[in-house]
Amino acid sequence: MPDQVRHDGGRVTTTRFAPSPTGRLHMGHAYSAILAHDFARARGGRFLLRIEDIDGTRSRAEHVATIRDDLSWLGLTWDGPVVFQSQRLPLYQAALDRLRDMRLLYRCYCTRAEIAEAASAPHGAVAVYPGTCRGAPVRDAPFCWRIDMAAAVARAGPLAWTDHGVPVAAIPAAQGDVVLARKDAPASYHLAVTVDDAAQGVTDVVRGVDLFEATHVHRLLQALLVLPVPGWHHHALLTGADGERLAKRNGAPTLAAMRAAGVDGAAVAAELRAKSGSSLRA
Repeated sequence: MPDQVRHDGGRVTTTRFAPSPTGRLHMGHAYSAILAHDFARARGGRFLLRIEDIDGTRSRAEHVATIRDDLSWLGLTWDGPVVFQSQRLPLYQAALDRLRDMRLLYRCYCTRAEIAEAASAPHGAVAVYPGTCRGAPVRDAPFCWRIDMAAAVARAGPLAWTDHGVPVAAIPAAQGDVVLARKDAPASYHLAVTVDDAAQGVTDVVRGVDLFEATHVHRLLQALLVLPVPGWHHHALLTGADGERLAKRNGAPTLAAMRAAGVDGAAVAAELRAKSGSSLRA
């Protein structure tokens, strides 16, 4: 693993900001990027920029350029070259091959409609895939790769991770047999982010609390693939005047539009830093 090592023998604090170029960045993205950037800089560490463009049907090159401009407008700088997931497909395939060799993956032929009909969950809970294709015969049809969660958890044994330095028991089984390679993409978010964070030597993952539950799955994959375990620091999400989280799909004002209107990026960054308070503890 390419972890940098300080002269005192410790790992250099390394964080990352990893947006998907499927739309323009908004204030919620800016907030997360600033927190990750400042976490590393306060500790004399490295801040990386990774473009998660593995979704070839939705990713756009023009959004990559805008992401760079937005971060520079906020006064953020990153270390080393920008990394693109689309250039790292062999790494994801190697991880899938290892998990398949462990007999922890199976082919799922279900359509989204079939999954929605078969899966159920209380309001606000995760709809867990019911395992319809687990043990099903191989057939000539489009499929994704799912992890056999029960078998994976049994193999890995008890696991834990830390959020803001506080121990959290890993409960990946609650997420069900998640997809690790989609029908239309060579890797899912769960697999790609886990492989990339390890390969890039990320020591601390600073991201929104909306990804808290996903961390249980990422911790499991780290154990199965024998990857280093970072510390996690999930932060609160910014919300709009309606109380809803800022999101592309909700039409949140974009940073690009603010730049075009002549808004001062440094002032925006200062405002967001003022909001952070104790968002990131240890």
